[in-house]
Amino acid sequence: MTSIEANSIRVDFVEESLRFILWKDGTRWEWDEAYVPRLEYAGGSLRFQDAVSISHERVENGIGTGIRSRYQGFWIGEMEIPYTFETYVWIERAEENIYFEWIPVCEEGLQVEHVYWPGEMAFDEKREDWYTLLNLQQGLLIPNTWENGLGEIVFDGRFGTAGGYMPWFAQIKEGEGYLALCMTPWNAGYHAKHPAGGPYTHTGVWFEPSLGRMDYRRIMRYTLMSGCDHNDMCKCYRKFVNEQGKLRTLREKAAKVPALDRLIGSCFVHTGIKTHVREDSDFFDKEQPDKNNHLTTFAAREEQIKELHKAGVKKLYLHLDGWAQPGYDNQHPDYSPACEEAGGWKGMRSLVDTMHDLGYLFGIHDQYRDYYLAAPSFNEEYACRLTDGSFPQHQRWAGGPQSFLCATQAPYYVKRNFAKLEEQQIELDCAYLDVFTCNEGDECDNPRHKMSRRDCYEARNHCFDYLMSQGILPSSEEVNDWCVTSMVFSHYAPYDFMLREPGSPKYGVPVPLFNLVYHDCLIEPWMMDRVSSKEDYMLYALLNGGAPYLLRDGAYPNFDGSFETMGLSLREDIRRCDTVSALHEKVAKCEMVYHEIVDGDYEIQRTVFEDGTTVTVDFRRQTYEIVYGIDRNREEKMTG
Repeated sequence: MTSIEANSIRVDFVEESLRFILWKDGTRWEWDEAYVPRLEYAGGSLRFQDAVSISHERVENGIGTGIRSRYQGFWIGEMEIPYTFETYVWIERAEENIYFEWIPVCEEGLQVEHVYWPGEMAFDEKREDWYTLLNLQQGLLIPNTWENGLGEIVFDGRFGTAGGYMPWFAQIKEGEGYLALCMTPWNAGYHAKHPAGGPYTHTGVWFEPSLGRMDYRRIMRYTLMSGCDHNDMCKCYRKFVNEQGKLRTLREKAAKVPALDRLIGSCFVHTGIKTHVREDSDFFDKEQPDKNNHLTTFAAREEQIKELHKAGVKKLYLHLDGWAQPGYDNQHPDYSPACEEAGGWKGMRSLVDTMHDLGYLFGIHDQYRDYYLAAPSFNEEYACRLTDGSFPQHQRWAGGPQSFLCATQAPYYVKRNFAKLEEQQIELDCAYLDVFTCNEGDECDNPRHKMSRRDCYEARNHCFDYLMSQGILPSSEEVNDWCVTSMVFSHYAPYDFMLREPGSPKYGVPVPLFNLVYHDCLIEPWMMDRVSSKEDYMLYALLNGGAPYLLRDGAYPNFDGSFETMGLSLREDIRRCDTVSALHEKVAKCEMVYHEIVDGDYEIQRTVFEDGTTVTVDFRRQTYEIVYGIDRNREEKMTG
């Protein structure tokens, strides 16, 4: 065994098994005995210890101490290939972080599909104070005693998607913990397993190639902590983001586009104009064809908005789907002109003018990833091309067969399309670029516009940045770590269970990990459904200090959280939204400084914001208490 030390940190390396043990102040973190470091390729897998030549050496330099290992040559059948990589595990003296680096040296002879390294920790005590933190959408805390098994993780836990809003996971046992941060998240994700009833949760990282090659160094940073909880993990990551210059707050964004302040405290209304489901779409209803087409005129939406104003809605943002001639989710990126049957450009202008006359904000749904074959300008030359020369296609959405537009082209289409809207005097306050922040980054192997996933995320941000430069507040489907610098608000940032059938088992305790890092950086509207007599989503909106949905007409029924719920009167909906909006007005630009599971009861949770505002919710009794921070020499308290 070889050991390295720096200050209070020690790392032991067992050469025979290639396993590592991490130590801090007497607390031991070791890889699970069943874990085997390995590479996966199309024909099978190779263990690290299968290398023909393995060597290890100590490394001492000006910033730390480490162990470098070299794995050279492998046998595939009866052929020896020269595939070679190194690992470098080292302790940074200044901050006592431990870095695990996987470094490709020679990729000849093998096309790797996944690398599973570093390993998952042994975490096998059936104790409630042993728990795992996963950035599955808004956040999940899984005690080792949790009775429900962990279900399928969306996007396979890929960082940069709904399955991994932030590129880290953490585990804590009796107040001692580690945070595992992926510093190269573009082609990486996490895997996790928690069986029903525990008694363990195992989680680790995977890396995949970029454009067919591992290509670049992959880095995980482990930070060991004492006397910690989930708040400490989130604040550790917030500190990291700030050090990287990527903590862009709403105050900074409002300085660039002042209309942002009008969005704070607004009720969100999500509705549409035209639905057209093509016969070659997976959503086409052959049994009830009348359901495939629907139209509501701009004039009807205008009257609806006037009625909401009469009903007392003070601040409102309208997100309008299906406003163009092709209909919702059709023919993108060629989404023009305004729907003629609904009133055309004239009708759309009238709706927008009415919105502004009433002091409301207006925005449109748009799309620059789904590349529909029915789009007049469709050209396979600009679709994402895989390394084998193929083009991924499907026909899931309303518009039928589609591929994916190479994101290098997206900013040009955004400029083209928004110029057309400006020509028609459609004055936009906001714009929603669908799926960018929910789905994985794409890759394109066309040499004329080659694009890695990292390039893709940058191109998506360029689209958001362009809108901001035009005074238009950009949004997308969900939130994500990589878009915080450029995006203002989202369609939602839900806990994972909210997108499943109401009453579905929860995979763990929903906790606001994302908001503990980024609450003051993005505006998140929250579902307000009272889904049953035992669950009211309004409580989550309050706990998270978010904006409320007044009306939310999902484009696809029984999908993405659009389920039948307990209907409330408009008057009651407005009253509930007023409560959430008042809180959002107060705390939108405030950091969420603390989240607490009160007295260890998962059904009672509390959040504290930097202005001193405290929100306590009791999910069991469906009650809440808001104690506002001191403002103008007075303190307010609200219960419900």
